[in-house]
Amino acid sequence: MITAVSRTWKKCLTFGAMLAGSALLTAPLSAEPLKIGYSDWPGWVAWEVGIKKGWFEEEGVEVAFEWYDYVGSMDAYAAGQLDAVGMTNGDALVTGATGKPSVGVLINDFSNGNDMIVAKPGVESLMDLKGMKVGLEEGFVPHLLLLKGMEMAGMEAGDITTVNTPTNETPQVLSSGAVDAVSAWQPSSGEALKLVSGSKPIFTSADAPGIIYDIMFVDPESLEKRRDDWKKVIKVWYKIVDFIKDEDNLDETLEILSSRVSVSPAEYEPFLAGTYILTGEEVKPIWEKAEGLGSVYGSTKISDDFNVEFEAYEKALDIDKYFDPSLTLEVLEEMAAE
Repeated sequence: MITAVSRTWKKCLTFGAMLAGSALLTAPLSAEPLKIGYSDWPGWVAWEVGIKKGWFEEEGVEVAFEWYDYVGSMDAYAAGQLDAVGMTNGDALVTGATGKPSVGVLINDFSNGNDMIVAKPGVESLMDLKGMKVGLEEGFVPHLLLLKGMEMAGMEAGDITTVNTPTNETPQVLSSGAVDAVSAWQPSSGEALKLVSGSKPIFTSADAPGIIYDIMFVDPESLEKRRDDWKKVIKVWYKIVDFIKDEDNLDETLEILSSRVSVSPAEYEPFLAGTYILTGEEVKPIWEKAEGLGSVYGSTKISDDFNVEFEAYEKALDIDKYFDPSLTLEVLEEMAAE
């Protein structure tokens, strides 16, 4: 099975980053490589396509992609060991409030079903969960997903009792009968479906697109000093997107991505399907400032409110400081003119 990783953030940074390995991309020495932390999420594993194809060398930018578990990658970034890291928009706020600020310059994807609420047999909807128990990591992404679903269903927070449960333990907890549903992301959500016969997803991130954006966040100092190099990285990303979106490349894409996490292409295909990787045209409106989940700013405001409510940090943050769409927009314009 694919290794379970956390897409959540601990409230206290450990700074003891857990380096699980690294994928180094070498090029003629011209500058220090841009050190980019990535982890086991399809929108970030997708960088492997550019690495395998040699597209960073072709673009003339030296990079070193370093492989971590998710929390370890954020610890390493906060400790100054990385120039950039893949994080969710909500987790980047926590990193900035409690450790080290960053600037989101590239929106890779949004979760499109990988994050889900899985209920026991007989529970057909969120409304059916009234008075029941849901196992999840309180204060983190699965909790936010549940609350958003309940809001959309016209429910109150008190209608359901949450049971604080590490995400990688949710399948076993659901199987034990201790809870009536769990909120988790892949692979834990998929494992719960397999483990509990008759269980089903009753709400997923596909029902609230934009609740979780996955983004490359860059160190502000590195961004200032090497803006042109970061633009080259973004250009490679959109070559990767074009490759992945071409159905003729599906088999090769799955082979490359699945090999990074040591599973078969067939096992990996549902994970990729549950992640909506954004094209350049699709991302443009998401970069516009607006309320609601269709804008990265509106989505992040929801995450900011959630983080404050559950005491990840004390006060609301200045969200605008966490995003700079100009690099992506410039790259897309330049690529269109080629």
